[in-house]
Amino acid sequence: MMKKVLLVFFLLLSVVFAKKEDYSEMSTQELIEIIGYVKEQNKESFLKELNSRIPKMNEQEKLQYDRRMNQEVLEEKIEDEE
Repeated sequence: MMKKVLLVFFLLLSVVFAKKEDYSEMSTQELIEIIGYVKEQNKESFLKELNSRIPKMNEQEKLQYDRRMNQEVLEEKIEDEE
């Protein structure tokens, strides 16, 4: 009986963690490229990881980050106007 309970517990636990993305394994470049494409359920962990990388970004990454963020803001404005 105890084995069944543990098995069910671990199965449920694996399902919960399987849906959560691990952005710490991604490169800064990869994070920048997926801005705007992150599922709503993962946005908090994505933004936390991205914001932790901003101070460490080189000039090229900062430029790409700024462009991507500006593009995202423009796309949101266009969607709001429709």
